[in-house]
Amino acid sequence: MNPIALDGLREQLRGQLVTPEDPDYDAARAVFNAMVDKRPAGVIRVAQVSDVIAGVNFARENSMPLAIRGGGHSAPGFGTWDDALVLDFVNRTGVRVDPQRSRARAEGGATWADFNHATHAFGLATTGGIVGSTGVAGLTLGGGIGYLARKYGLSCDNLVSADVVTADGNFLIASDEQNEDLFWAIRGGGGNFGVVTSLEFELHPVDMVHAGIIIYGAENIPAVARFYRDYIASAPEEFGAFLGFHQGPPVPFLPEEWHGKAVCVVVGMWTGDPAEGDARWQPFLEAAPVAGSMVGPMPYPALNVAFDGLNPKGMQGYWKANFLRELNDGAIAAHAQFGATVTSMNTAVHVYPIDGAVSRVGIQDTAFAHRDMKFSPVIATQWPDPADNEANMAWARGYAAALAPHSEAGGYINFMDSEDQNRVADNYGPNWEKLVAVKAKYDPGNLFRVNQNIPPA
Repeated sequence: MNPIALDGLREQLRGQLVTPEDPDYDAARAVFNAMVDKRPAGVIRVAQVSDVIAGVNFARENSMPLAIRGGGHSAPGFGTWDDALVLDFVNRTGVRVDPQRSRARAEGGATWADFNHATHAFGLATTGGIVGSTGVAGLTLGGGIGYLARKYGLSCDNLVSADVVTADGNFLIASDEQNEDLFWAIRGGGGNFGVVTSLEFELHPVDMVHAGIIIYGAENIPAVARFYRDYIASAPEEFGAFLGFHQGPPVPFLPEEWHGKAVCVVVGMWTGDPAEGDARWQPFLEAAPVAGSMVGPMPYPALNVAFDGLNPKGMQGYWKANFLRELNDGAIAAHAQFGATVTSMNTAVHVYPIDGAVSRVGIQDTAFAHRDMKFSPVIATQWPDPADNEANMAWARGYAAALAPHSEAGGYINFMDSEDQNRVADNYGPNWEKLVAVKAKYDPGNLFRVNQNIPPA
């Protein structure tokens, strides 16, 4: 890119434009997944919506790729791209709560740790990510699975409105009353339709929760998984918990001999009557021999950030995912085989329930189509040493292949890797054609293509 042209862009910005000549360029181009090593033409650290409009117009007029970085958690590293202009919301992390209306508005760079910290002051929350460092915008635009999903639906189901800068540089409000087709599409369709600069959510009364973190040896995976499947099928929606496979973390309630060994976990919370908390978790303490456990009252935000230390920026990362209509015995056998060989302390294989309130939204009411699924598993393989890349990727691919016969064709786009572009149509299922039409209306030139891409018709 001609430096003179970039100087012209710099003059239009309130925020900072970082280019390869700047000393902090390497820091500005780095993303969460250290396996991704791209060299963008420039990174705009957004200060105002006007910076977004200027960046969108500049990229379009110069036929440049445009990458959007919100919270920055994207597993495929879509927050950067070679020779691209990056819009980085690292300095736009504010959250404003309106407790009288039970609403909160988050800026484009806010994480769920930011959001929950703000809303917890008022005893309120909405469905957010399992990890606090996950970005609010990215998670929501892809759907938004979390502990509260069974009770309150996906993050996108709680989205009330969003401010969006579209490919023509226009600023629009998307809601049920304005630009309804755009609002439909961004609730599950990802960043294909514009740059979302802020998001307004409905909030719910969530304050102290009765959390549970229960850890079993990997030899108990089949028994625990079957029990979890049967329990969650009839559990009240106030009970939100995932089944997981890890290496034993160095936490105080897990004896040292389990640290680094393959384990099975059930993690989640009860948000109903606090007096029932212990009773709701007791069956899991009896389902199989327990290696370690922590059950008791906890502020919701504390559970949300409990595992952030195992998920630091700078890991090598490679993810796979599918949807499960049922957690059948074949799928459990695959988890037992691969869950017993988890490759690193940073790797997390989770099976999230998406029934309850998620299933009460119509398949075509939002872009997130898989409302008739029961579980959304993810193989989030992460490790520190690039020398281990091939081995870890092969393990993840083998795991995904073992689950494939028991899975649906589509998967959750927030769990997809960059090599999964061939699955995009399956990921949207019956909503694909409508998404293509909305894409053609708002982004006919496919400016927003650094994502799980929906090309315009």
